[in-house]
Amino acid sequence: MRRRLINSTLAVVLVVIAVFGVSLVIVETRTIEAAAHDRVQSEAVRLFSVVEGKIADDVRVTRRALAGQVTDGRYAEVELPGRPPLKIGERPDGSVIEVTETGSGGERVTVMEARDRVNDELGQTLLIIFAVALLAVGAAVLLAMRQASRLTAPLTDLAETAERLGSGDQRTRHRRYGVPELDRVADVLDASAERIARMLTAERRLAADASHQLRTPLTALSMRLEEIALTDDPATVKEEAAVALTQVERLTDVVQRLLTKSRDPKTGAGMGFDLDEVVKQQIEEWRPAYRGEGRAIVRSGRKDLRAVGTPGAVAQVLATLIENALMHGAGTVALRTRVTGNQVVAEVTDEGPGVPADLGSRVFERTVSGRNSTGLGLAVARDLAEADGGRLELVQQQEPTTFALFLAREHEHH
Repeated sequence: MRRRLINSTLAVVLVVIAVFGVSLVIVETRTIEAAAHDRVQSEAVRLFSVVEGKIADDVRVTRRALAGQVTDGRYAEVELPGRPPLKIGERPDGSVIEVTETGSGGERVTVMEARDRVNDELGQTLLIIFAVALLAVGAAVLLAMRQASRLTAPLTDLAETAERLGSGDQRTRHRRYGVPELDRVADVLDASAERIARMLTAERRLAADASHQLRTPLTALSMRLEEIALTDDPATVKEEAAVALTQVERLTDVVQRLLTKSRDPKTGAGMGFDLDEVVKQQIEEWRPAYRGEGRAIVRSGRKDLRAVGTPGAVAQVLATLIENALMHGAGTVALRTRVTGNQVVAEVTDEGPGVPADLGSRVFERTVSGRNSTGLGLAVARDLAEADGGRLELVQQQEPTTFALFLAREHEHH
């Protein structure tokens, strides 16, 4: 492309120089010839006036008297009736410029000038025109090279950016080139890079959220299946199987919510539900795990509460808080439900040492974690709570550590 730009620019310049150069040569040639003819004619008229003046004064016209009236390099011939011609100067050879003036008494004056002088002026003029043309061509070459570099360098840079984007590097460059069309392409590439980066971030976040949210239901389901494998009591098997089926439904709900959230993060399906059922379900699911650790999980507070939200999401948030208390807390874990204003609150409290002071304000941030954890659990739980129109807060940082889930209360209809 660089060579094409240079060649096209040079072709345009050469055509312009050819058209205007030829026209200029023609005009200058005619101008120089006309000027030379005017000079010779002016001298012929002046010499004729001198001759007529002498004749009128009855003064003899001699060659010596007229010699000073003829410019060096020109030849003049004066013809008077009844006398031989008076020749002044040396008659030029070859092509000449000749002007003749004739009087009423038969006197005749002819002035000649060799065309060599005109040719010398034409040669100088052509040389100047040729030099200017060469300068124009040189300037055109420099301009074409600069313009080609200005256009091809950004195109090369944009091609490298597109290749880098295709290879997985989504960093935006925000480089502009002062050419509207190229800047538009750069804008599109930067926008594409940002969009791809957001998509990849969303995909990675979805994968991380999925691995974390599915881990808790799968762990609980595994414990139930282990209970079934270790018992021979049909009633216990039936009870554990029923709980396992409930956990499978929760697992299905979690997967569905993850997929829905990945397609439309703003999608929320809030509805009224029995908060007691969700709390009771979580206590039953986690009691074996706490029993295995020599700890207890209990519930207290107000019962018969109905909240607005998604039961599966609320169960997942409570499961995250219960698991967090199991991993990082100590002693008995209590689930307490209460009412504040037009909201219902589900609190999870443990008797552990509390959240470290340096993590208190950042405990819900992704990648911020305590010991032996991914740093995703509480962040995902807060996202789930906010998606349901609620909020998740650390209401007490030190012993007893208390996390609270706030949900809208369903109003009773009479």
